[in-house]
Amino acid sequence: MLAPLAAATWRVEGAAVPYVLGSGALELAYIVLLAAAYRRFELSLVYPLARGLAPVLALVVVLVVVGASPSAGEIGGVVAVAVGILLVRGFRRGGRGSALAVAVAGAIAGYTVIDRYGIRHANAAPYLLLVMLGPALAYPLFVERARLAAAARPVAAVIGMASAVTYLLVLLALRLASAPSVSAVRETSVVIAVVLARVFLREPVGVRRLAGAAIVVAGVALLAAG
Repeated sequence: MLAPLAAATWRVEGAAVPYVLGSGALELAYIVLLAAAYRRFELSLVYPLARGLAPVLALVVVLVVVGASPSAGEIGGVVAVAVGILLVRGFRRGGRGSALAVAVAGAIAGYTVIDRYGIRHANAAPYLLLVMLGPALAYPLFVERARLAAAARPVAAVIGMASAVTYLLVLLALRLASAPSVSAVRETSVVIAVVLARVFLREPVGVRRLAGAAIVVAGVALLAAG
């Protein structure tokens, strides 16, 4: 689906190659970790933790690289995200699901920071096509044939197209707005995912977990404003 659009808008500078390779490697790690997390733990646990922690970790990476000091809004955002995650996770849970979610968040933060700079050297569609080409070829090597055959259904193609369109829109948004602003709007999906997990997957989403997801989104908004 991306190939015709990428061909029509092709512009990839040589300077984009290191970003493409770095982002592709982290995308592959993200896919592997996310699949492992979803097989073992609830969507309403993994998704808010992974998506909520990602902007925090991205901020940490940027602050370390740039050497700047966090603002009061950014500190408040980190605290809010931490409180929200504690509510989502619960106070008596084991740490296995949380550890996988943190690893997923690290991969998201890494490729988000890389893409923020890589997209300056290429148009969005060809950049995304090149980034996803490696993971698309490599990930099936991690999956046994029976699972690949079971996944080869029309719904998988629809999900793939939706994922590609979503991230293409994110890349285009990064050209129009700051990375924190884009991230803040994007993370509203945390609340949406928790609600859908309750409605369609019948997961035990109570008031505490839903409130925690909302606080995570508020924290990300504070990070963006800071």
